[in-house]
Amino acid sequence: MSGHSKWANIKHKKGKMDAIRGKVTTKISREITVAARMGGGDPTGNMRLKLALQKAKENNIPKENVQRAIQKGIGALEGSNYEELVYEGYGPGGVAVMVEIMTDNRNRTAADIRHLFSKHGGNMGESGCVSWMFKKKGLFVIEETACDEETVMMLALEAGAEDFKKEEDVYEITTAPEDFEAVQNALEGQNIPTIVAQIRMIPDTTVELGDDDAAKLTRLIDMLEDHDDVQEVYGNFDLPEEEDE
Repeated sequence: MSGHSKWANIKHKKGKMDAIRGKVTTKISREITVAARMGGGDPTGNMRLKLALQKAKENNIPKENVQRAIQKGIGALEGSNYEELVYEGYGPGGVAVMVEIMTDNRNRTAADIRHLFSKHGGNMGESGCVSWMFKKKGLFVIEETACDEETVMMLALEAGAEDFKKEEDVYEITTAPEDFEAVQNALEGQNIPTIVAQIRMIPDTTVELGDDDAAKLTRLIDMLEDHDDVQEVYGNFDLPEEEDE
């Protein structure tokens, strides 16, 4: 899977999220609540809330759930006071792993995540042990059948994208977080659909895994993503093609 690991790894994540849809509503609702608490209930000027609402729409979360989550965020309804944390560690094959958490009990969650790392061939480290290997970026993935390459490339770069490349049957666009909305608006203005439109942690380099380590890492990530308090899992892994499929 060399050369397009970001998209391969995102496909893995999307597939696993589909497999645990019963938890998706809870996770996205928490994100909406925290986004509204931090930046207000209007997505205009609150990019984090806008992205959370976009994710809710993509996952067909009922409008009443969305509105209830916003009301909790702005204090109109009572709700749990979630704390945002990032846990870092290493998985099988020396892969760097970052886990974004929302929890109302950090001691319980820390013990759970440490146990999952240990049980599945990894270990949880100190804060900062792997985060230096990642950068926060906007990422768009577009199927090549959606538009011709030159049009997408020029549109993205003129809107402020940092990089554009074609990887097999998709285009990948990366942006600085502050330029994400401008690029998104440019794509939407030309009715160019995206498979992925996220602000996420992207590794500077990736570790190529053999089949055995890939299987172990996949299991670790599955178990982390299945935890109620885990919002996102990032790693600098490059899965073998058969493992990704």
